[in-house]
Order: sequence, then C-alpha cells, then structure tokens
Amino acid sequence: MGARHLDVVADRGYFKGEEVLACDEDNITAYLPRPLTSRNTKKGLFSKGDFIYHPEDDEYECPAGERLIWRFATEEKGQVVHKYWSSNCPECPMRTRCTTSKYRRVARWEHEHVVEALDARLAREPERMRVRRSTAEHPFGTLKCWMGYTHFLTKTVPKVSTEMSLHVLAYNMKRMIKILGPQRLMEAITA
Repeated sequence: MGARHLDVVADRGYFKGEEVLACDEDNITAYLPRPLTSRNTKKGLFSKGDFIYHPEDDEYECPAGERLIWRFATEEKGQVVHKYWSSNCPECPMRTRCTTSKYRRVARWEHEHVVEALDARLAREPERMRVRRSTAEHPFGTLKCWMGYTHFLTKTVPKVSTEMSLHVLAYNMKRMIKILGPQRLMEAITA
C-alpha cells in the first residue's frame, strides 16, 4: 500500500497472537479484542487477567498476593510458552476460587508483551471498536438482508467468492449512487 504505518481494526474473531506479533514487526498498529475463551471464568474461578505480571522479576502475583515463579518453558503449537506457579497453592485459603487442581498454573507466551500492549491500546481507545461496528456491521447486515438471511446460492470457495464479490459490488454501487447521485457517478467513472 506504500504506507510506512497503518492502523487496523478488527473484531475478536480475527485474533491470533502470531498475527498481532507480525503486525507489530511490520509497523502496523492493531486494535482487536482477545477472544473470551477462559474455561476458568465460566466455572466462576479467577482468570489469567486476575494475575498481575511483574516483568522485572518475571513472576506473576495471584489474587491472594502470592508470587507464581517461572518453572519451565515449553513449545506448544510452535510457540514458546513459559509456565508459572506457586508452591503455596495447596495451603492457600483462596484456592477453591482459583483452581480445581492442586496448583494454579499460568502460561505466558514469549511475545505476550505485544498482546498486552494491544490490550492497553484498546483500553485507551475503546471508541475504535464502536466506530468499526458502526461502519463494518451495517454493510454486512444490508448484504444479509438482500440475500434473504439465507446461505450462499453457490458451492465451492471460488464460486462463493464470486457471489460475495457481486453482492459487495452491488452494495458499493448503490451507496455511490446515493452519495454522489447517478450523474456525478457516471462522470467519475468515465473520467
């Protein structure tokens, strides 16, 4: 695109740590929320967000004030992940609110700082997600309405891609006619 810097906004369905890291390395500022997938939260237990990371010590602090220290690093799905836990978990009075196991283990991706910076950016500028919803959701809602809230009429990726492209083209043409008017649009097309 020829730009030295880009700001991009996406919804949580597009979140992937490796892609956030690639954006950071390519001077692209990303704004997208993390997916809410914590099983602990669904069970009413503390989530990873309740643990405070202390980068100077490379330790986590749990809600009970205990320190979870680094134990080892492992590779999971091609990512280096560090594991932390406290030796005091079995005696902790808050353990039943924290874990169903003997120890509460916290995992940290080696590039977690990039994702934490993304979270902080999004917390500072929550209006970016509101703007994305108001600009991106309207066209998709309109297209779904035009399609009759049904599935695509074609099968296979190339055919579905073509069908979607035709819907998008029709939407964009109707919007330009509404904004510019038919005469100015024809002049712009022929210029």
